[in-house]
Amino acid sequence: MRVEGLGKTFAGGFEALKDINLEIRRGEIFALLGPNGAGKTTLISVICGLVNPSRGRVLVDGYDNVRQFREARARIGLVPQELTNDAFIKVWDTVSFSRGLFGKPRDPAHIEKVLRSLSLWEKRNNRMITLSGGMKRRVLIAKALAHEPEILFLDEPTAGVDVALRRDMWEVVRALRDSGVTIILTTHYIEEAEEMADRIGVIRSGELVLVEGKQALMQQLGRKELTLHLRDPLASVPERLARHRLTLAEEGHALVYAYDATADEDDGTGIAGLLADLEAADIAVKDLYTRQSSLEEIFVNLVKEAT
Repeated sequence: MRVEGLGKTFAGGFEALKDINLEIRRGEIFALLGPNGAGKTTLISVICGLVNPSRGRVLVDGYDNVRQFREARARIGLVPQELTNDAFIKVWDTVSFSRGLFGKPRDPAHIEKVLRSLSLWEKRNNRMITLSGGMKRRVLIAKALAHEPEILFLDEPTAGVDVALRRDMWEVVRALRDSGVTIILTTHYIEEAEEMADRIGVIRSGELVLVEGKQALMQQLGRKELTLHLRDPLASVPERLARHRLTLAEEGHALVYAYDATADEDDGTGIAGLLADLEAADIAVKDLYTRQSSLEEIFVNLVKEAT
């Protein structure tokens, strides 16, 4: 799937999307992160054909999603954030109805396969009103998969569910990816992207500011910290160590040194020089450990750049 020069300007002049270019690889999990109002839902709505773009185009398996809407849309499944199911319809009926909307012939075997894969088979004759919030969200995924799409959009798939169910849903999404479905998800849970995504995109004020593999992103933008636990506490950082920009922590019992995670370990990190200066200053270190910044810290720093 390719997004080329996509822009969306609403009535009144608000520019929600600005020249978005993106390629989603077949069979990957792509996480789209961004603060509220950044343009995540607008981007998904345009890709899925729910909102017309002001400029640019979207190609789904080679089909233009405006000029060849039916062909493009048939390849997409969308799981919205809101739970909007009819309260009194049965699970089997609502999932089967969604398949029919795309002109697909009846296929009870496929509907059964989808329901079983989402642990919904035992609930197939239940009315929607009797299901928990987590089960209703699973039904939304089942409805989106009923017509056998190649690409599945998940808009905040675990919003409002508890931690245990969220992890269950992660397993469901991984299984879908392993079956060949391409997954694009938006999420406010940074750990969700860190846990599942192959690649991550960050959208800010309608602009796609970064697209990168998760591990590469952590390496490129991550920061490492070296914490040195001292034998004897310090009241302040000695002047002779000022060049290392150390931070005193744990009531003087530790020094924290930040460095570039991508630097050459032999000389670029500055750790060797720091340890030599500590020895020269007769500051004894009894223990040390390193910590790399999390995806959440990286994301917060990227968003801050806009302010």
